[in-house]
Amino acid sequence: MEKRDQMKQIRDELLDFKVSPLYVYRTENNYFPVIGEGSHDARIVFIGEAPGEQEAKTARPFCGRSGKLLDEMLVSINLDREKVYITNLVKDRPQNNRDPSFEEIQLYAPFLDRQLDIIRPRVIIMLGRHSMNYCFEKAGIKEQLEPISKIHGKVFKGKLSYGEVILLPLYHPAYALYNPNNKVTLFEDFKHVQQFL
Repeated sequence: MEKRDQMKQIRDELLDFKVSPLYVYRTENNYFPVIGEGSHDARIVFIGEAPGEQEAKTARPFCGRSGKLLDEMLVSINLDREKVYITNLVKDRPQNNRDPSFEEIQLYAPFLDRQLDIIRPRVIIMLGRHSMNYCFEKAGIKEQLEPISKIHGKVFKGKLSYGEVILLPLYHPAYALYNPNNKVTLFEDFKHVQQFL
């Protein structure tokens, strides 16, 4: 099966994902699951935590205020958004933009695992602590996990089903929206992505 067909299959399963506690909230609000977008052959995959309202309305990842900042960060290192793949750990929007629960992460993570197996990226950039925690465990380097405040912008190596991967934890772009002083940190950390282009 081609990569596009495999991704469509994931989308179709998520559209009818009634087992999720977020399903009713999504359908009541005419939201969509946010599967991801970008190249299915991407060398670099960005993984956020969960969709915000704008994302859930449009079915596009990082298209709201955080997305605009992510676009600025990509431009700052001359990286075309269409050449990477951008997705989230949880594919449906939690109520009131709250953090995803442990149960929600457990439910949605297998979809992310399948996406990574389809794309087979060499570099995984985790935007925020939830995707960082999950990816470190999945890549077999849970023992190297520390709070994101200590390890943001540092490069780690792990292993997924298809081989070795580089993991780079970064603050979520929303981190700079609440405190503009943090924007400098975000852009400094983002420079580390350049070495993998």
